Amino acid sequence: ARTQKNKATEYHLGLLKAKLAKLRSQLTEAETKTGGGGEGFEVEKLGHARIAMIGFPSVGKSTMLNVLTETQSEAAAYEFTTLTCIPGFINYNESKLQLLDLPGIIEGAASGKGRGRQVIAVGKSSDLIMMVLDAQHGDAHKAKLTAELETVGIRLNQEKPLITVKPTMKGGVIVNCTVKRTKMDDKMIKNVLAEYKMHNAHVVMRGDYDVDQFIDAIEGNRKYIKCLYVYNKIDMISIEDLDTLARLPNTTVISSAHNLGLELLKERLWEMLELVRVYTKKKGSPPDLKDPLILTRGRGGFTVKAAIMQIHRNLLKNFK
Repeated sequence: ARTQKNKATEYHLGLLKAKLAKLRSQLTEAETKTGGGGEGFEVEKLGHARIAMIGFPSVGKSTMLNVLTETQSEAAAYEFTTLTCIPGFINYNESKLQLLDLPGIIEGAASGKGRGRQVIAVGKSSDLIMMVLDAQHGDAHKAKLTAELETVGIRLNQEKPLITVKPTMKGGVIVNCTVKRTKMDDKMIKNVLAEYKMHNAHVVMRGDYDVDQFIDAIEGNRKYIKCLYVYNKIDMISIEDLDTLARLPNTTVISSAHNLGLELLKERLWEMLELVRVYTKKKGSPPDLKDPLILTRGRGGFTVKAAIMQIHRNLLKNFK
């Protein structure tokens, strides 16, 4: 039976979460300083956006790379066919999207099992994570992969909480919130800050956030990345199950083996990356519709400055 939480239990859980977050951060820092063993998967960032394919073994990532790009990644019916990072490019709407085929994740990847840390590190450096799921085991795999990514500070399809914590010399903890709080009270905030040895601070919250989001703001090292959930092998499930999956948010359904749903997948990638084409023209001439500038929110935004930087950096000096 589910235990009913009272205020004392909530305060206790909040403190435990803060302690765990601190311990994880300390472990990560120690491993970074000592240097993790093994070959890294990092590859040069190329193209207009980077997409990392993350999933369990044998969900069809290599087949997807083969059909979406001109790159050939070994695909077979057995697990762990891909042992390193294989990059390719999706050409769509005059843009080049870098797609990375990564080795399959196993449970415990966040703690280093199955080269999981290298895989997750590439995911952190990407503009979008494409979580590839077997349509027959989607819910279970999705929950496990999300837990592995959250353990190392990756937050999928979440907005960064608008919380600032400014330590002060005296005055205790002062909390200002621009909306009504329903998930945390002052005592919870003070307890969590005390765990971080912050007894005097000014906290400003511009939203109704819970203790997990508050801890994330204190840690300051979380990565907020968009994620598209791609259910592969839809030819193996019923029409009813397919319809249910297709209606889930941030989700698309495909069969890479039968080339089903791939154009819709490219369209969803374009939408989630928020890519915009900008066509240039010479004075007195029609616009050049062959080679547009590609702007994206994650790389400079949709400003005139971002467009100029793509043409030539020195143009900014003479721009009025």
